[in-house]
Amino acid sequence: MNEVMLLFIVLFPFAAGVLVSLIPFKNRKAMLIFIETAVIINSIMVWMILLNRPAGTFTMLKFSGNLSVTFHIDGLATVFAGLVSLLWPLATLYSFEYMKHENHEKIFFTFYVITYGVTLGIATSANILSMYFFYELLTLVTTPLVLHTLKREAVLAARTYLYYSIGGAAFAFIGMIFVIIYGSTSDFIYGGVMNIAPHAENTNLLLFIYVLAFMGFGVKAAVCPFCAWLPQAGVAPTPVTALLHAVAVVKSGAFAIMRLTYYSFGTDFLKGTWAQYTVMGVTIFTIVFGCSMAVKERHIKRRLAYSTISNLSYILFGVTIMTPLGLVGALTHLVCHAVMKICSFFCAGAIMYKTEKSYVYELDGLGRKMPMTFGIFTVSALALMGVPGLCGFISKFNLAKAAVESQNTFSYVGIGALLISAILTAIYMMGIVVRAYFPRQDFDQETIADAKDPNWMMLLPLGLFTVAMLALGLYPTPLLELFRNIAMGLF
Repeated sequence: MNEVMLLFIVLFPFAAGVLVSLIPFKNRKAMLIFIETAVIINSIMVWMILLNRPAGTFTMLKFSGNLSVTFHIDGLATVFAGLVSLLWPLATLYSFEYMKHENHEKIFFTFYVITYGVTLGIATSANILSMYFFYELLTLVTTPLVLHTLKREAVLAARTYLYYSIGGAAFAFIGMIFVIIYGSTSDFIYGGVMNIAPHAENTNLLLFIYVLAFMGFGVKAAVCPFCAWLPQAGVAPTPVTALLHAVAVVKSGAFAIMRLTYYSFGTDFLKGTWAQYTVMGVTIFTIVFGCSMAVKERHIKRRLAYSTISNLSYILFGVTIMTPLGLVGALTHLVCHAVMKICSFFCAGAIMYKTEKSYVYELDGLGRKMPMTFGIFTVSALALMGVPGLCGFISKFNLAKAAVESQNTFSYVGIGALLISAILTAIYMMGIVVRAYFPRQDFDQETIADAKDPNWMMLLPLGLFTVAMLALGLYPTPLLELFRNIAMGLF
């Protein structure tokens, strides 16, 4: 029965999303209650499955040979599905207030809810074909969200996002084909499935295919030079960009690379090869590039988007260390960054919603007018910087520890990149905070006389994210134990 529920948690959001468009709701409130109820029900079902994890799999579609669309919950799926199911109800609640004055709400929430199911499909995929199927579907259902406003900037952003995603999917498809042909199975098995011995003469070809697939899946994880779509996607409504930049799309890319590296090709095959150094070099460069661009960016959401580019490669740097401790660091930052970044994006969205100000130089004095919003933003800024006591410190510490213990000389370069990034993060995040609390002397307070914090629909998710950042920073032991078991192949 539990195996059947794996299909339910993926398809239920599809059905709920379609019903949002079809049901003639009496008023907006009825529609919002339906949406939030559907999302909460699905999240409850996800956690029922995670706490009573089925040992088996459920096959939705069966093709020839061993090819199928199949669902299964292992340790890695538990982390990603659990993260998504906790954040989606809060993000949905936030979106109700933000979208109040937007057009085409029904269309927006249709795709917003469907995206929940697609993301869970990626999380619970039992093999590389299933993951690729939902990975492609994620592009299709999120493109209308980027396109939502139908303004010229939105059309260009959606086009860019689509081009990059389709191109990346082509590279990922090649990797999938080689895993199916050269692997003993297409299923995800910790340690990898590649049957290398009979094909030793093709070792370099397989390494090249791994790099190709890494970059393909890495498009959604915004690795350089395939990251241009992410800042442009900031034209979408904030509930969309927050999920694009913190949970659904970008984390799906990082998650897919974890699967590719640890569960398909295997670190025993990859570690110490030119392929490892190549992908590690890409992630190290992206870390520095992203935070460097964030320093010079003046638009709030684009600044946070460049920050996301940098922080996603923190995760991928942990993956490319290719040790159990490296995977622990990657998983830790995957969770911690999701909380930190969705919080900072939602704060930025609240500022833009209440003041119609979008640039850093327009934020003077708002810290005192919006004390809750900027207080929470300050906590998220400190967490992203890696201040002890907050979750960002825990994840960065584990990444640095993994790099040192790997005894890989190239990993030491990555530690240098993390230090540079920490300094630049302090500059671009605290620059916003300082302007908000300490405006210039000639600043006219009357220009922001009407500014105030948003209502509870926005503040409640922000408050819960703040609690999560503190809890993960002060008491990370249970989560780290889970990650260690996953990284050792025990869960």
